[in-house]
Amino acid sequence: QVHLVESGGGLVQDGDSLRLSCAASGRTFSSGTMGWFRQAPGKDREFVAACRWSGGNSDCRDSMRGRFVISRDKAKNTVFLQMNSLKPEDTAVYYCALRESRLILSSTWDANHYDYWGQGTQVTVSS
Repeated sequence: QVHLVESGGGLVQDGDSLRLSCAASGRTFSSGTMGWFRQAPGKDREFVAACRWSGGNSDCRDSMRGRFVISRDKAKNTVFLQMNSLKPEDTAVYYCALRESRLILSSTWDANHYDYWGQGTQVTVSS
């Protein structure tokens, strides 16, 4: 059984930074895709960033024009999301997701391609 556990959310002010973590347990993945999505009240779930790997090759992408940076610690089966210059519109529940294969790049944004999800962590940015 695969479990994803997110941590690091909280209440911050406009312009602050936060670092989210997502640890995967239950198996070791020689290939896969781990990503971050977010969902604000009344809105659809939105892709934030993802890392994918297969063997010794890995790459990451994000959709936040450099404000958010995703990274992966292979040894700890963990991905991180460093969020800088946070804005009130970044307020949402942030979810970690895992796919047990390396998705093609154009599919990483689609939540339907992921097999496992974490419980979510709330990020609130006050103005």
